[in-house]
Amino acid sequence: MSTTPTLESAAAPRLGRVGLRGLSVDVGPPHARVAAFDGLDLDVGAGQFVCVLGPSGCGKSTLLAAIAGHLAASHGQVQVDGVPVDRPHPERGLVFQQHTLFPWKRVVDNVAFGLKVQGIGATARRREARELLELVGLAGYESHYPAQLSGGMQQRVEIARVLINRPRVLLMDEPFAALDAQTRKKMQTLLLDVWSKIRTTVIFVTHDIEEALFLGERIVMLSRQPARIVADIDVPFKRPRTDEGTLAPAFLDLKRRCLALLRDAA
Repeated sequence: MSTTPTLESAAAPRLGRVGLRGLSVDVGPPHARVAAFDGLDLDVGAGQFVCVLGPSGCGKSTLLAAIAGHLAASHGQVQVDGVPVDRPHPERGLVFQQHTLFPWKRVVDNVAFGLKVQGIGATARRREARELLELVGLAGYESHYPAQLSGGMQQRVEIARVLINRPRVLLMDEPFAALDAQTRKKMQTLLLDVWSKIRTTVIFVTHDIEEALFLGERIVMLSRQPARIVADIDVPFKRPRTDEGTLAPAFLDLKRRCLALLRDAA
């Protein structure tokens, strides 16, 4: 019988190194293609949590799509653990701003879907799904349908559905942008808690400087298109991070620095 790793084994050290080498991706209609990036070079270590900031329309989502394998490089290369990326793979999980859950499936079967595709039996995949639902704070909601959940709960299910594939890299495209402020803060704290247990590599796109500083170990700042990296900033604040920490002078100083860089980048 097929088996799938337990949450405990998934917490062991994993791969997940991301490398961009002279990356350029052309976007737009065939008659008006433009380069989204100006030969990006970037290394993200295994298990790192990196946030990407940049002006609106600079190509942040395009960057995630290229790493995921949904967009081909026009020049250069994307590598994960030294292997070129040339197609999508469950080991590179992508979470969007709006959930992509199947409305006709119960929560447990939405989460288990990736294992079903792999041929894992119903009992094993639902056991894994329940374990991940507990991890994201949704134990007891296994039999609900997505429409019966709040927006924040739907995003928790979405994260669990991606994590069940044990991705080496978790790519997140402004996943909390549509949530109210209170729910968004709860989801940020939840994500950090999950990351501390799973320790997969996270590349998180956001337009919110405070969110980037609260979540990330590094902030990569992109310029307007064709985008280049204008800053790569280490975030020095200790974990666990708290709401009170966002009011500390050091946090506010770094926030002002990022805001100035973002204005210059635009």
